[in-house]
Amino acid sequence: METVVWSKPEGQRAGTPLLVMMHGYGTDESRMVRLFESLPQEFTFAALRAPMPIGDHWGWFLLDYFLANDFADVISAANAVQAWISSVKDQYSSVTLMGYSQGMAMASTLLRLHPDDYKAVVGLSGFVLNNELLSVMDSFEAKPPFFWGRDKADLVINEDAIAYTAEWLEKNTLLTARTYPGMGHAMSKAEMVDVSAFLRHYVLR
Repeated sequence: METVVWSKPEGQRAGTPLLVMMHGYGTDESRMVRLFESLPQEFTFAALRAPMPIGDHWGWFLLDYFLANDFADVISAANAVQAWISSVKDQYSSVTLMGYSQGMAMASTLLRLHPDDYKAVVGLSGFVLNNELLSVMDSFEAKPPFFWGRDKADLVINEDAIAYTAEWLEKNTLLTARTYPGMGHAMSKAEMVDVSAFLRHYVLR
């Protein structure tokens, strides 16, 4: 990852739990940096910039309105993030993932590929990829804690993607699902209160 914004200076990170944050399609890491002050300060937050230029912004892999994607691009992006996490994780007490929109697809894909590496996952206004190859590999000895927050009226994530995401999360994770009417395809202060409670319970406790 060429661009990473940290919440703590390097000398204050060792031994803390790490929260790796991934933004959505057509935006950048600043979208996640805004959340730093709203989350438990025991964590070290690392907001990553996706590698693929999307106009003047960035994405993890190409995506159309129907959320269709090239699986090779998905795996390439996931492998790049995983390699970066592997290079830093030894200095932290645990690693948790957070993804907004397309970033939730990335976070859940990383969980599916490397289930033993992550303490918990937070998904915000996003989706889980419906992919046969990933589904064949899905195997969790214990269901990982997963927070899923969204607005039911969010028009960006289509109904089929929501239905698959709900089914997959119910089957494979220890799910905390919350909805926020009027939030739209975004993140809210009320949602961050719930995310903070989730992180304190499953990671800090």
